[in-house]
Amino acid sequence: MTGFSDNTQSMALVAFTAVATITLLLCVMTGPDRDDLDEFYTGYSSLSPMRNGLAIAGDYISAATVLGTCGVIALFGYDGVVLALSTALSLLLLMFLMAEPLRNAGRFTMGDVLARRTPSRSVRITACVVTIAALLPIMLVQLAGTGQLLSFLLGFTSETVQTGCIIGLGALMISYAAIGGMKGTALIQILKIVMLLGSGALITVLILNRFDWNPGALFDAAARGSGAGQAFLHPGLEYAAGPLPGLDMVSSQLAVVLGGACLPHVTMRMYTASSARQVRRSMSWAVSLVALFVLVVTVVGFGATALVGRDTIAGLDPAGNTAFLLGSRAAFGAEVTTVETFLFTTVSAALFLTLLASVAGMILACANSLAHDVFATRVRELSPRREMTLARLSALAVGVPAIALATLVQHRSLQPLATLSFCLGASALCPALVYSLFWRRFTRRGLLWTLIGGSVTVFALMPGTSLVSGTPVAAFPDADFNWFPFTTTGLVSIPAGFLCGWLGTVTSGRERTREQRRRYEALEAGLLAGAVRRGE
Repeated sequence: MTGFSDNTQSMALVAFTAVATITLLLCVMTGPDRDDLDEFYTGYSSLSPMRNGLAIAGDYISAATVLGTCGVIALFGYDGVVLALSTALSLLLLMFLMAEPLRNAGRFTMGDVLARRTPSRSVRITACVVTIAALLPIMLVQLAGTGQLLSFLLGFTSETVQTGCIIGLGALMISYAAIGGMKGTALIQILKIVMLLGSGALITVLILNRFDWNPGALFDAAARGSGAGQAFLHPGLEYAAGPLPGLDMVSSQLAVVLGGACLPHVTMRMYTASSARQVRRSMSWAVSLVALFVLVVTVVGFGATALVGRDTIAGLDPAGNTAFLLGSRAAFGAEVTTVETFLFTTVSAALFLTLLASVAGMILACANSLAHDVFATRVRELSPRREMTLARLSALAVGVPAIALATLVQHRSLQPLATLSFCLGASALCPALVYSLFWRRFTRRGLLWTLIGGSVTVFALMPGTSLVSGTPVAAFPDADFNWFPFTTTGLVSIPAGFLCGWLGTVTSGRERTREQRRRYEALEAGLLAGAVRRGE
């Protein structure tokens, strides 16, 4: 029982169809019409700082971020707000520490950044494997969430229909990436972020108005609706069942802060900036928009708990992914006018577009890496036409298995998959980027050990967490092979990733480290100050 009327469901279906049609047309109209790699991979760096900032924020704020963060706030209060703030802090760290060096070092893919100092096909292939490993789990979350969102809003319960939705919309997402390239997906991200934050801001206003613009009254009502009392407004509620709640919270925040902004579909937007000044201005826009997002999900999450109740939210979805929609619907009160129905439909369409755009950006990042880092390096002189064809076929090669896997996991808890992506970003990609951009002696062995060691540690520890088994909301609730004391691997796997990189470098030999130091010093001005163009 969702509380959505037949009129709302009909309008939502029309809105979803219109969004899918318009966005596909945008991709066809703005996609590359020539065999030009720069146009496909970067859109000629033609976006203004404001539009590029909107696209960065659009890539960064995925559907999993919107629904998952709002759900954690609705179910656990204070802990969810800390999670939301951690997402903003992650992008802030990217802005101040790595945005300009990434823009200067990279050309098309993560492999370009990592191979600039240590040119090697093994580095590029490993970077591609880790890129796909980090993005595939969160792609599955978005694709499986598509079927759940449509079934929740439109009221159908058939498993066959949900699977059909995943397949159909997955095909649409592949088309976005293959046809639109970087510029086409950027325009979809811009449209998505404008709709999402615009409609979310209106819902925020309505919720605050329900509580006479008194945030204290909203928080007190949410504490009562949570059934946990004042514990809802204090840290630790989410991790209270674990053996080490304080360290568990630190582990989770580390994974989000260090992993979120290092995921390849976010970093690829740095390569589209035409200058260091533009990337700074773009990131300023992106951080401001993410800060607005934090405000919106905080108010909507608390509003959902205050107006609907934590038990109702958890009853519909133990992870709380319905909280954003339930909070938006409850903001209108019992009697919903036609205008309010239209506004709620806009919120639903924005979430639907968020799902489409998020997966399209991730498929594009994986396809670009597969084509540019793996296939193009096998042939010394690969023509732009052939490489672009390979990139489009790679979108199909990545997207089809993702759709198939999403249909298999759609009825299980998806939180472990989202957590896996953030942990891989924090434990493998973050150490590799930090060392590659800032450590003079970093060697090829150190880079490979970082990527492989960080990833292996995450994959070894993740099955032992309570997100996978041992709890009612785990992916396998009927099994119990939970042995790891934290819900995320960050507290162990992040130091392991950095340690592997250090060990790989110090065991490479003095001659190799001196050679890397000389190479870094020759590239330093270009990496840190942008004195040398990226393509040189």
